[in-house]
Amino acid sequence: MSMIRDLRAAVRPALRRAGTPGPYPAPCHPAAGSAVVDCAVYRGGRRVGAHCGPAEAMRRVRAEGGFAWIGLHEPTEQEFAGIAEEFGLHPLAVEDAVHAHQRPKLERYDDTLFTVFKTIHYVEHAELTATSEVVQTGEVMCFLGEDFIITVRHGGQGSLRALRLRLEDDPELLAKGPSAVLHAIADQVVDGYIAVADAVQNDIDEVEIDVFSPAGKGGSRGGDAGRIYQLKREVLEFKRAVTPLMRPMRLLSERTVRLVEPDIQKYFRDVADHLDRVHEQVVSFDDLLNSILQANLAQASVAQNEDMRKITSWAAICAVPTMIAGVYGMNFDEMPELHWKYGYPLVMVVTVAICVTIHRGFKRNGWL
Repeated sequence: MSMIRDLRAAVRPALRRAGTPGPYPAPCHPAAGSAVVDCAVYRGGRRVGAHCGPAEAMRRVRAEGGFAWIGLHEPTEQEFAGIAEEFGLHPLAVEDAVHAHQRPKLERYDDTLFTVFKTIHYVEHAELTATSEVVQTGEVMCFLGEDFIITVRHGGQGSLRALRLRLEDDPELLAKGPSAVLHAIADQVVDGYIAVADAVQNDIDEVEIDVFSPAGKGGSRGGDAGRIYQLKREVLEFKRAVTPLMRPMRLLSERTVRLVEPDIQKYFRDVADHLDRVHEQVVSFDDLLNSILQANLAQASVAQNEDMRKITSWAAICAVPTMIAGVYGMNFDEMPELHWKYGYPLVMVVTVAICVTIHRGFKRNGWL
């Protein structure tokens, strides 16, 4: 982390005005291993010029106007150091962007907004099991300035390539500047939440049917508890992505933010509304899974009680012949009916009659 500490002394807003170049990773079509996915300058909502590196992009922006959009994927400290110095990025935000594993948030450092989004991807599976992975998470981090936006992506999903192409097909929206890109990213992330929520709802419905169906997958015996608990853990992971993002979306949609165009702020309200809907769904998922898990455990307890009643009933029935055999098995010379020729048949008849009577009583009371 020595490089991050050195950045504290190196970062100065004047660097952006002076145009001091620094070490950069390779440009848009780099050699294998470069963190830069795409880098372009936009003016009037249209992409101008050929592919370029971050230093060249900012030189064009300072000379001719517009804004630069630099996209990176899992950069290292060394790859990000020159960009951080050139754009005057705060070392704390740089550290978060490099190491990832952050909560969704919105922070302001001088003339830069730093936002973190958690991306969610639904993992398709043929059958939900106690070890199924239902959701995968990634991260998209954005540095927003007056004339640039830097996106840093972590994880295998949440690619912004299609989003960039879609925005390039809408010059009127892209002409509103970097805040339009920030809104598009937030909108894509939240739309992904909606799709994942619908898919998770199907999994919960499947588990609920299995638990309460007599022909379910062992629901009456508690066999679904592992699946329910695993699904609950995945929903919790989903909740950790959605809930912390609500406050940043409210700030972007309700308060005036200098780097966000007023026209774009209206669009953030729509994103915030969708996020509220997803949050309500995720909370309801958690509550519903709690209820299903409790019902499943109650069913297992009822099934165990039924087994115990059956065992107790048969033990009571077996106790009758055991008792009679124990009495007549004693080695006494003088016992009534011991040498009577009808003694054995009578004992058998009495034993069977008592056992049948007890069995019918237990059957009538639902114990058997």
